[in-house]
Amino acid sequence: MSAESKKQRGQEGEDLAAQIVESGGLKILMRNFRCPVGEMDIIAAEGQSLVFIEVRTRSSAKFGWGEETIQAKKRMRLHRIAEYFLLSHHYKDWPPSRFDLIAIRWNEGNPQSKWIRGI
Repeated sequence: MSAESKKQRGQEGEDLAAQIVESGGLKILMRNFRCPVGEMDIIAAEGQSLVFIEVRTRSSAKFGWGEETIQAKKRMRLHRIAEYFLLSHHYKDWPPSRFDLIAIRWNEGNPQSKWIRGI
């Protein structure tokens, strides 16, 4: 798969994840929040809580699900990105929050998804 088609597939995965989040009753506050530490794919609100969502997209079922790629180093980076978001948006206190992962993979052209809350 070319770099361009891989990027396009990733964008399709993020768009599908956004639909999943909204259909789950969350309000998307921001997509693709970038800072010096990295990028958070989706930041959403669920009631008074913030939900920081990482999206992992796979082009096929050949290599399993995307959640298998989330290691401790990536979790730490997600926490640092969330801290940066809160500081840059002038939150005085850390609101109730959690980190979720939405794994998308295409199986013979059909997307399958898993929403894992509280990674």
